[in-house]
Amino acid sequence: MLARQRQERILEEVRSHGGARVSDLVSALGVSEMTVRRDITILAGQGLVARVHGGATALSARSDEPGFSAKSRMALPQKEAIARAAAALVAPGSSVAISAGTTTHAVASALVDTPGLTVVTNSLPVAQVLHEAWCGPDGTSASGGSVVLTGGERTPSDALVGPVAVAALRSLHVDTLLLGVHGVDAEAGLTTPNLVEGETNRALVAAARHVVVVADSTKWHVVGLAGIARLEDVDVLVTDDGLPPAARELLAARVGRLVVAERDPGPA
Repeated sequence: MLARQRQERILEEVRSHGGARVSDLVSALGVSEMTVRRDITILAGQGLVARVHGGATALSARSDEPGFSAKSRMALPQKEAIARAAAALVAPGSSVAISAGTTTHAVASALVDTPGLTVVTNSLPVAQVLHEAWCGPDGTSASGGSVVLTGGERTPSDALVGPVAVAALRSLHVDTLLLGVHGVDAEAGLTTPNLVEGETNRALVAAARHVVVVADSTKWHVVGLAGIARLEDVDVLVTDDGLPPAARELLAARVGRLVVAERDPGPA
């Protein structure tokens, strides 16, 4: 199959489903992972798709950051494993900030049974999943947990960002931040492709006593436009068992603690 034919197949898949995973494209096209990633890079350079960790998504009309729905379909087993491990780090009764993102949304779902939490978030989906779990039919709290939304301008990834969100966060202090990121890199640190979201994430980091980053292994060596924090600013980084040994060694030396979550092997 010629390169142009492969790229047309990839573009068709992205447009039909909102996104495509590298692993699925490797199987469908019968080529190497390197070839698929190169094709995605070419399509992204032509402005036809957005290159994200683990694959490609359709471009949003408002931003280079893909939408929440498209990203939520990627790396699901990894996100579930990370969510379980990250939720275990949160103490009952503590104050927690949760950033926007599909991995942090999975963490929020894993936290619904942790009693007495006060959660500050700039994520509409995170707020929704906690509200539905913690509030009764009449809107009153059923568990003692509470959710505080920052306010701000909504992005395609369902994050609330901008001056309103930053101003709200500057007045708050939380025990733990659960931070999702677009990319993790030895030189660039933690990054996002959205400049305004990067500013809001930096405010989240500044508001927290402990920073816990949740990032699946496909985000390694991905670099977005806006920086969030250095690796040395991370107290705990939770990732999955797909992270290469060399990356594990480097990260373990740079962050406070590296937690590698084992994915569920599924039924035997």
